[in-house]
Amino acid sequence: MNRRGIGAALLSALLFGLSAPLAQGLVAQAGPWMVAGLLYLGAGLGLALLSPLQRRAGPRLGRADLPWLAAIIAAGGLAGPVLLMFGLARTDAATASLLLNLESVATLAIAWAVFRENVDRRLMVGAAALVAGAAVLSWQGGARLDPGALLVAGACLAWGIDNNLTRRLSHADPVQLAMIKGLVAGSVNLGLALWLGAGWPAPGMALTAMGLGLVGIGISLVLFIFALSQLGAARAGAYYATAPFAGALAAVALLGAPLTWPLLLAGGLMALGVWLHLTERHEHDHAHQDVTHEHRHRHDDGHHAHDHAPGIDPRQPHSHVHSHAALVHRHAHYPDLHHRHDHGEAPTH
Repeated sequence: MNRRGIGAALLSALLFGLSAPLAQGLVAQAGPWMVAGLLYLGAGLGLALLSPLQRRAGPRLGRADLPWLAAIIAAGGLAGPVLLMFGLARTDAATASLLLNLESVATLAIAWAVFRENVDRRLMVGAAALVAGAAVLSWQGGARLDPGALLVAGACLAWGIDNNLTRRLSHADPVQLAMIKGLVAGSVNLGLALWLGAGWPAPGMALTAMGLGLVGIGISLVLFIFALSQLGAARAGAYYATAPFAGALAAVALLGAPLTWPLLLAGGLMALGVWLHLTERHEHDHAHQDVTHEHRHRHDDGHHAHDHAPGIDPRQPHSHVHSHAALVHRHAHYPDLHHRHDHGEAPTH
């Protein structure tokens, strides 16, 4: 199975998970909309500064990609962060961090129901455990739900949509994609915050928020886009479900959040769900059709054995237009760029 994709998804989750409770303190100073704008603007500007230092990791976005990019920014760059910031203002950091597990459930459900990714019983049971954990955190007794928790859940739904749409562009350069998303979403959210009457925050606070955005949003998003290309949306989202544990532990250790029985019970249920996702293995006979495309790759995965012009080391990651011949074989795999086939009752194609 794809260790680089798994590693990227887990590191992405760790960076975002640690940023959520830290952002809660900023919301108290500057307001949800302003903080959302600063986080994403910091991600976009930081990646723009770092972009010349990195080798291009995939093809540039083209005109045909613009409608998908606009939808990605609307769902993941505008709706998601604003809902999360308002949710953080109405619930404690540890609870909000664990509720972010719902993003993986939303991602999985949309990938299965809309984009027809293969999802087996093990992943479904894991998703049910994650939902149960979120319910424990959201319930306040009687017939009332925590409004802050509902806002966080809404952010997770927006990001679930975003993750599945981003999968369509995951062949492209992840730095360019994350940079554009950060610059546009950050500028729009910042403009809305000022239009609604928010004042400019202190310079130190603004720089802190933008630095946090570069690491917790920008670099995390670059890693997650790479994971999407390697694992597919449902499974990348499953590995990303480890993010809330990092956030909840940070809230308890750094911010003094109480360690309550509902928090421990929800953490146990969510840990079960994540474990079921992480231990899944998918293998069957499958067919690859003739295809010509461009994406970042290396020649140690059984799918890239083409020749190169002098000066290109096939053992190192590189990107160029290349062709695949038709092939039928069997190995453990995820629904990455080369394994987005259908699954019927008989798994052989």
